[in-house]
Amino acid sequence: MNTIPEYLAQLRIALAGADPALMQDALYDAEEYLRSELAEHPEMTEAEVIAAVAGSYGAPEEVAAIYLDTEAKVQTALRAPPPPPRSSVLGRFFGVAADPKTYGAMFYSILALATGIFYFTWVVTGISLSLGFSVIIIGIPFVILFLGSVRLLSLVEGRIVEVMLGERMPRRPVYADRDRPVLTRIGEMFTDPRTWSTLLYMLAMMPLGVLYFTLAVALLTTSVVLVVAPPLALFGAFDGWSLSGGWYGYWEPSTTLGVWELPVAFACGVVLLFATLHLLRGIGRVHGAIAKQLLVKA
Repeated sequence: MNTIPEYLAQLRIALAGADPALMQDALYDAEEYLRSELAEHPEMTEAEVIAAVAGSYGAPEEVAAIYLDTEAKVQTALRAPPPPPRSSVLGRFFGVAADPKTYGAMFYSILALATGIFYFTWVVTGISLSLGFSVIIIGIPFVILFLGSVRLLSLVEGRIVEVMLGERMPRRPVYADRDRPVLTRIGEMFTDPRTWSTLLYMLAMMPLGVLYFTLAVALLTTSVVLVVAPPLALFGAFDGWSLSGGWYGYWEPSTTLGVWELPVAFACGVVLLFATLHLLRGIGRVHGAIAKQLLVKA
């Protein structure tokens, strides 16, 4: 290995099969360290710096082993204890309430409406202004700044996805060598597929956010009402309630309510509540995979 790209290529080979987010972080750290060492020792050639670093920072195989070992320890320390395995169908169905990922996915589904609207507005506004400014001199700088902001937002979204959905996401951006010409770095940003896949992700987040939020709020509200209303009715909480007038006519609770309707409503509410938790956990898994595919450099 005589050059930094060769070192990084060997490190990439050593990390083959690892999580793409981990690989992106390891390559960023390694390149940043190598470039800084090269800048601090201008009297040394690139090959000499690589040879010296191999003894202190480590050979690519050693660095890869350290990253994989550290990642395993960190994930083990941060990961919530898994729920105990359940063999019965009912145990697996109701056991979803003991899985911490369920609640992370539930909160993400509710938050996705706000983040989806923000991302969609940011991207649509940025694209519109970029097209409008393209006829004047500030058009190109604006496009560059806009795409840079999108890449920054992808890191923010990655942290949200990792914390709430448990999907490993990059903690470092893709390294940009400051020694290369500015036009070269700008060209790489435009030719990087991750730039455009990030735009696609942020545009898709609004309809996905609306879908997630609607499912979460509608199903959770319905199930909670079905669970809570029957016990309240038994204690007379709804005695005397009536709706009258207007096009719907008149309604008043039946005097026989509670003989069979209340237990059925309560049972349906419990089943719907746990089915909703399963659905939200599944949404979290699917969305984590989508984020990994579109936001992480392959």
